[in-house]
Amino acid sequence: MTLEMADSLSDIPSPQSTPRPAEDAPSSTINRLLTGRRLSWYTKAKFLLVRAFLRTWVHLFGLTGLYWFGSVFATIEFLINRGRRKRYRRVLATVFPEGLRKARELRIIRSYFRRTRCDKLFYLIYDQLPRNKVLSRIRFHGRDELDKALARGSGVYLAMSHHGSHHVLGMLLSLLGYRLTGIRDRNEGAIRSYIQQTIGPKHPEFNAIQMLFADDFPRVIFRCFRENRLVISALDVNRDRGLNLKTCPVKIFGETREFLTGPMQIATRCRATVVPAFLVSRPDYYYRVMIGSPLYVHGERDENGNVPELNDLVQRYADAVAAHIRAYPDHLSRV
Repeated sequence: MTLEMADSLSDIPSPQSTPRPAEDAPSSTINRLLTGRRLSWYTKAKFLLVRAFLRTWVHLFGLTGLYWFGSVFATIEFLINRGRRKRYRRVLATVFPEGLRKARELRIIRSYFRRTRCDKLFYLIYDQLPRNKVLSRIRFHGRDELDKALARGSGVYLAMSHHGSHHVLGMLLSLLGYRLTGIRDRNEGAIRSYIQQTIGPKHPEFNAIQMLFADDFPRVIFRCFRENRLVISALDVNRDRGLNLKTCPVKIFGETREFLTGPMQIATRCRATVVPAFLVSRPDYYYRVMIGSPLYVHGERDENGNVPELNDLVQRYADAVAAHIRAYPDHLSRV
């Protein structure tokens, strides 16, 4: 995937990607957010206390100080959590079957601990940060590809990955003015449920995101593509999501795995463009939004003059995920 370092985050979103006014947003958005996982009073109080501490810390030391705090905390986790280090080492072995030098392996694992911890802190405190401060830390690679896809007028499916902080990616895209529809699992983690339920209804960027469940009736997704929205989800699941969610086998890292096909199948039927998207977390809360070359454009054919099959598209997506992880191995998740 080619990086275009000259891209700037201060660019004004193109007209076709400008969000609708709040009153024109789907009326069911907030209700759908509130139907997710219910949180106990203890969990809510815990997050409230942590947010108060982080808000004070950022006020005193800024975002650089927050990153330093998260890095110290992550280093302690790295030193004491031997089991997680071993699990990550096993996963790295599947990505790099040729093996890694011990020093590089330790750097990758330590960077993984730091990335996950610091991104969680950023996610918790995001709504308390000045908009211009967040925008100044984003580098957008491949924005031309995304705006070109939106210009076709049939919507865009952003095929994300569970590797890396994909929830932060959706948040940053909404901040840049894109109209998003997120498709998520009902079994959401506590931190994301808290943000969606507590902060979302009060924050313009969160409020503009339409959230759907993966096992919902797909008619709403068809409507989102007709409205030329960005529909985003991750296809690389690591567990059985139920018989009603269709999958297909793909080859990745020398293994055969089952990836979801539903959102991509709907996208192709709606003539939407399918584009892979990733987020790269860098030190001091700088982020790279990575938009790859389209996996599917309606009307285009492969080198043999054939329309690509659904399984071929999902395999292309798996290849893009594999290339991304080999380039940024500290972004492996779910270990």
